[in-house]
Amino acid sequence: MSVGTAVLRRRTVILSLVFVALSLGVIFGGGEIVARRYMDETAAQAGTTLRLAVSALEGHLKRYEALPALIADQALVEELVQKPHDEQLRERTSRYLKEINTLLTSSDIYVMTPDGDTIAASNYDGPLSFVGENFSYRPYFQDAANGKQSRFYALGTTSLKRGYYFGSPIKVGGAVLGVIVFKVDIDGIERSWTGGDSRIFVSDPEGIIFMTGSPEWLYSAIEPLTPERLARTEASRRYADAWLRELPIRRGSYAGHESIAISDTAGEREYLVVSTLMQEAGWTVNVLMDTGTVRAQTKTTVVAILLFICLAALFMAIIMQRRARLNERMQMQAEAKHELERRVAERTADLARVNSRIEKEIAERRLTEQRLRQTQADLIQAGKLAGLGQMSAALSHEFNQPLAAAKTYAESADVLIELGRVDEARDNVRRISALIDRMASISRHLRNFARKPNEKLGAITVSEVVKDTCEIVDARLKIAKAELRIDLPPDLPQVRAGAVRLQQVLVNIITNAADVVEGQEHRVIELSAHHQAGKVVILVRDQGTGVAAAIRERIFDPFFTTKGVGKGLGLGLSISYNIIKDFGGSLTVSDHPDGGAVFRVELHAASEALKAAE
Repeated sequence: MSVGTAVLRRRTVILSLVFVALSLGVIFGGGEIVARRYMDETAAQAGTTLRLAVSALEGHLKRYEALPALIADQALVEELVQKPHDEQLRERTSRYLKEINTLLTSSDIYVMTPDGDTIAASNYDGPLSFVGENFSYRPYFQDAANGKQSRFYALGTTSLKRGYYFGSPIKVGGAVLGVIVFKVDIDGIERSWTGGDSRIFVSDPEGIIFMTGSPEWLYSAIEPLTPERLARTEASRRYADAWLRELPIRRGSYAGHESIAISDTAGEREYLVVSTLMQEAGWTVNVLMDTGTVRAQTKTTVVAILLFICLAALFMAIIMQRRARLNERMQMQAEAKHELERRVAERTADLARVNSRIEKEIAERRLTEQRLRQTQADLIQAGKLAGLGQMSAALSHEFNQPLAAAKTYAESADVLIELGRVDEARDNVRRISALIDRMASISRHLRNFARKPNEKLGAITVSEVVKDTCEIVDARLKIAKAELRIDLPPDLPQVRAGAVRLQQVLVNIITNAADVVEGQEHRVIELSAHHQAGKVVILVRDQGTGVAAAIRERIFDPFFTTKGVGKGLGLGLSISYNIIKDFGGSLTVSDHPDGGAVFRVELHAASEALKAAE
């Protein structure tokens, strides 16, 4: 064995020990670092879910917060609390409350006297009518009877339905003569929490869960049910006769984050906990994320790191082995040194010529690469100029034609004035004014379309939006030699949307349709609308080849486009999809039985309240 080979073998042993120590460090220390990183990501995701849940709850409740005080000021309600024994007045008020309850989609509305007796209710004609019931034990009644605006969450003792109560005093001449209460159903929000990677629940000040996407947790307590907590809960009869129990939980921490373990029939599961307090409601909203996924990801990552270390060790061992063999070959080459020197001398001239030829080929290749890069840059620039030229051509056509006509009318007006034909000259001036109005209209529509919309949703007339849209897409349709056929019924109801953003959606869809039919035999685009089940449906159909199923699944994804390079970023339909979603509607695409693609926009018809607010 040579000295060089022995040295290399010692180095191999040392490197092996280093890799073993590094692997142990990853196993015992790296797992904690990886777990913290994944837990931080999970906590951020849980925080986002928590903010969305709180926003949904607050938004739902704020819709009804001011309504009790508003209805309390109605003359019919004030008259009832002054004449609580008038049966006809009671029935009229109950019918009025039922109409309001239906309009506002609340759960129940009822009026009580100062002693807590219910004298009118929206459910007066139902089997579980509140009329005649006494709710003086409820905190929301007690606060309202003292002249305060109140709120309270509870399980109804009569209806056995959960709800959130808003109470307001009914004042006449400065004196509290009664109380009006709105009960709001929050089951819809709770249903939206079912499924998904997270579990969401809301607990009251006593730690009792009263809203949850996991029905098995309902009316369970996450805090010990001490006699004091039970006494306060029973005094308000918040949960009527519901069975309250403690949820079997074990608190702890994992990777620097608070966690709880909950036991059920399937065993114990650990969750990351993120909570926040809704101050006005007195609730605590909690989001739980299963840590099982984090632990599995941590194990997978640690195993991957160990595998990488093993591969690196194997790679280094191969290199060391090759170096050992190289040394052996070098010794063999030293023995044949003289023979090699002779052969090298003979081939030096050949190698010099070969090197010269290789250098020349390298220089030619570099020059070719430079030319290729320059050609690519020229193509990119040409694509940019083509896009600019297409847009400039459309605007130039729209403005140059009226400008040329205006110039002709102006010159003829000058001649007519010289001939004393003033009336005809005046008619030319009116024509020039009309052309200027036309150019101003095009400019105004382009400016309004380009302006960033900052509008609230309101009652929008579809025909007016379509008219403005036609002003903008007219130039593109002329270039494509396409015909836009519009079929809008005169009795089409208004929709709940924003005018500028709806216009942007229609421009995107019609422009894409113009791109599709350009060069086709039938260049017709059809735009129609109809009223269907409380919604307005707008259809845009082209005469193209339709949309393949594979493309249809991704057509609304950002940056997805079937156009050539430089002809689109793939954002138009994605932006349009999200605009319609913001309106509460939907945007879909399908193939027409007779050929071509059909884009379908569904929007909610504007409510009477929204129209009145305009």
